[in-house]
Amino acid sequence: MAHRIAGFREIDHTADWQLEAWAPDLPSLFEQAARGMYSLAGVQFKAGPRVKRTLELKAEDVETLLVRFLSELLYIEEQEGLGFDGFEIILRDNFLAAHLSGAPLASRSKEIKAVTYHNLLVRTCPQGLDVNIVFDV
Repeated sequence: MAHRIAGFREIDHTADWQLEAWAPDLPSLFEQAARGMYSLAGVQFKAGPRVKRTLELKAEDVETLLVRFLSELLYIEEQEGLGFDGFEIILRDNFLAAHLSGAPLASRSKEIKAVTYHNLLVRTCPQGLDVNIVFDV
């Protein structure tokens, strides 16, 4: 299958949900992973005023940083009913600064309980980077 420069798709998984994301660079990969997670959950945003948020996270490696980033987005979704579709992500030495833009959720068709570390590995590929992420549902 031919891949576009960046994107995501659901992959069949026996018990949970699995997402493949790919992009030319690490910040874009994190963005595609977040967009894919929201897509899997069937998130729809309310029209109206936009919400801005900044996240700063550290981790010992890029995979842990990705899990922390997606887990933080899930936490904000659960606790505040907010989701994001605008991303400016800066990554340096396992430190992430994300400037997010989004809105309250109008609906969500499926619940994601957690982001897992199951077979999680950011890999180099012809398009740049890719990763498979398994979500506990």
